[in-house]
Amino acid sequence: MSVAGMDKQTAEDIIESLRNGVPPRKGVSAYAAGTDFLEKVRRRHLDRGVVSGKIRFVNGSWGAGKTHFFRLLREHAFDADLLVSTVELTADQTPFNKFERVLYEIVRNITSPAMYRNGNLSEALPFGEVLREALDRRSGESDSRAAAAESLADEVMQREDIDIDVRRVVTAYWKTFTAEETELSALADQRGTLLQWFEGEGQATALRREFGVQKMVTKENARIILSSLGHFVKWLGFAGLLILLDESEMTHSTMRKASLKQAHNNLLHLINEVGETEGLFLIYAAVPDFFNDPRTGIGQYGALAARVGKLASKPPATLDKIWNLDYLETSDEHYLEAASNIREIYTLAYPDESDELIGEAPLHEHVVGLIHEHPEFASVSAWRMVITGIIQVLDRSLEGEDIPTPAEHNKTILAALQDD
Repeated sequence: MSVAGMDKQTAEDIIESLRNGVPPRKGVSAYAAGTDFLEKVRRRHLDRGVVSGKIRFVNGSWGAGKTHFFRLLREHAFDADLLVSTVELTADQTPFNKFERVLYEIVRNITSPAMYRNGNLSEALPFGEVLREALDRRSGESDSRAAAAESLADEVMQREDIDIDVRRVVTAYWKTFTAEETELSALADQRGTLLQWFEGEGQATALRREFGVQKMVTKENARIILSSLGHFVKWLGFAGLLILLDESEMTHSTMRKASLKQAHNNLLHLINEVGETEGLFLIYAAVPDFFNDPRTGIGQYGALAARVGKLASKPPATLDKIWNLDYLETSDEHYLEAASNIREIYTLAYPDESDELIGEAPLHEHVVGLIHEHPEFASVSAWRMVITGIIQVLDRSLEGEDIPTPAEHNKTILAALQDD
């Protein structure tokens, strides 16, 4: 997304997110800078679609920008007509040793390019919206919605590369949009029940009787269902499904030994199987301990370590198995470019007050000062500190408040961020 094509509401949303210290859900590329590596990822892995499945790993210390990187990558994926699912791996809700839970979170968070473009990112059942979009597209080519649902059902049921119960579930979901004289609440319940099947919940007997579903999702078949999703999204006409797995809580370090072993086994099986699956591109992000910790890192599991490889102390290359964000180089020019972009977004968000904004030259001077004051081994990344500083300076200028010196400002930013 470019600043030139941005509307006022989107600009306000971006500024508000950054003000709260959170990368915005939409429009990250409008202010990002120093994205050469990401552009190479886009050209090599996204632009031509995902044919054979693949998996990559992302390493990044706390504050290295993994979330920011994922948001940028997501925007590029939408531009390339991929579906995207972002899943936060946690010890309680989505531990990797219980892959059936991970599968459900993948399905629950699948988002389409149209949903992103329309700002429709708060759907309770986004995968259901993806299915509805497919039905609407077919309806434009058919005499009626019922005819569209029937033709989709006929075609998908012939696809033997998609699990039979996945086919039954999506077919039944489409048919809920053709029901006559049925209360909306009852239809909503049916749709929720069908998508809940991916969670491994619901009454097996009722699902069999009402929709013909023969099995439930379990840890034994979860990876098979995921493989089917890859084939399914390609059949729908999308370029693939990008799955962003973010182990933000160092889940592996809190697992019991048996659970950790199962998580490593699941990951190894996924690596071994993904190449045989059409349409899936998985990216697993973690902190350095995931790769290097002598007690819980993948190095203690020889087979997995051999497949993933070692964490290299160098800038990432697109063909590497591990992309080490800690070695991405950010220059002063990148920070200044981001400052200019964010200032431009402010002029869109607050057009009647743009004359009050600090000028670009003094803003750049302040940013350079912040960078030079930043401690070399600070626990807060320079990028996060600078973005926070830019927002605060622009806010102060709008309010007519004095701007602190870079030295004072850097100290207050670090103190606030370290307390978060």
